[in-house]
Amino acid sequence: MISQDILDKYEMTIGIECHVQLATVSKLFSGADNDARDKTPNTATNPIDFGLPGMLPVLNRDAIRLAVRAGKALNAEIAHVSRFDRKHYFYPDLPKGYQITQMYQPIIIGGYVEAPLLDGTTVRVRIHHAHIEEDAGKLTHYAGFSLVDLNRAGTPLIEVVSEPDIHSAAGAKAFATELQRLMTFAGVSYGNLYHGNMRFDVNLSVALKGATELGTRAEVKNLNSFKSVEKAAEYEFIRQVERLEIGEVIVQETRGWDDATAKTSSQRSKEDAQDYRYMPDADIPPVVLTTEQIDTIYADVPPLPAYYRQQWQTLGLDRSVIEALLANQSYAVLITTIQQTAGDDAARRVAHWFASSVSQSDEEVATIASNFTPEGYAELAEMVNKNELSSTAAKEIFVELLTSDQSPRAIAESKNLLQVSDESAIMAIVDEVLNDPASARSVEDIKAGQDKAIGFLVGQVMKKSAGKANPALAQQLIRKRLAE
Repeated sequence: MISQDILDKYEMTIGIECHVQLATVSKLFSGADNDARDKTPNTATNPIDFGLPGMLPVLNRDAIRLAVRAGKALNAEIAHVSRFDRKHYFYPDLPKGYQITQMYQPIIIGGYVEAPLLDGTTVRVRIHHAHIEEDAGKLTHYAGFSLVDLNRAGTPLIEVVSEPDIHSAAGAKAFATELQRLMTFAGVSYGNLYHGNMRFDVNLSVALKGATELGTRAEVKNLNSFKSVEKAAEYEFIRQVERLEIGEVIVQETRGWDDATAKTSSQRSKEDAQDYRYMPDADIPPVVLTTEQIDTIYADVPPLPAYYRQQWQTLGLDRSVIEALLANQSYAVLITTIQQTAGDDAARRVAHWFASSVSQSDEEVATIASNFTPEGYAELAEMVNKNELSSTAAKEIFVELLTSDQSPRAIAESKNLLQVSDESAIMAIVDEVLNDPASARSVEDIKAGQDKAIGFLVGQVMKKSAGKANPALAQQLIRKRLAE
């Protein structure tokens, strides 16, 4: 294993390319279904996707609208004129023999992403450009043969290309995470990494610290989780340093990532742009957008993560809680709505419930939460504030709210969870407990200064009240009686 001292001599430099599947109904150039999940192979297709003779592409207008939204989320400039080109290469899952993309005049120019790190700092990553292109199909390999599925062929993508501004594996993960949030919050993509809605290519090079030139980069392709982005960067940095330390030359290549072994492996040499023989696509006219059209699309972009971070500053939430809430847009909308209608205290309480009790990856819960009105959560927070519920009971009701159309009070009543805060009622139970011979030892201990003994008496009050007594009030009343 290479020593940390040797690793510290070098600096990694990372640029990330991300393919973002646009949330259109149909494909980029055909009317075929854009959702290939669980479809029988080669059924979500159209003659255009198969590249059959005489089939001409028709540009999906909605893909342009979503690309403009992406530009707004990336703080970028939208080109008033953009054009499509043909990128020639042979793959069995690319029937035409070329991919329609934007090489020379992409629709999104420049921009940047501010990605927060866990230590409270941010990494600012410039965006070189983002272009619209179609996806290829999918190959499934078996022993001795491969099968082609063209369900994804023609899927509309934007490819976001960053500048090499990232210098740590943690920064790469932070950028990928924030980019996914930006694309989902802006309504550009569903952003589901498991289903391939976003795929990351990590371009990493290594050079001695202080060097004026970057090293030769290797591209790790098709990473579909934030953890994989981070781990692949960590592994590839160490691999390249080890090679440099023994005098080897790093070659420009494409590498794959294996989650099981946590290693990269060489796949093929990396081509340069001239190897693809780019040329203008004669079948698709230029995309021309006016300032008014761009502004109209911009106006429909919903609040982005930075807006919610700003709104929640008065809540005093830990960074981990904020990041957990931003993992799902419906949570962020819900907390902010509660904050605006019921105040900071209610929003803070509900925020912690979501952060601690709800899985960030649970699609079913996310859908339910997005359809549930905030009034129920605000009412639940108010019941806790009024000491009608214990914190434990509130969490139980919160989980129930995610799948129930009942009110919090109705759930509390049905589960017998309402807490008694009637002072006279609890005082009667306190007197009963203090008069019980079994409590005599604890009473003596408390009077002797052993304050922990009060826990037994509070427990007895809770037992006799079937758990309904407000424990804080019970302790207060016990102290009051003992002081008389």
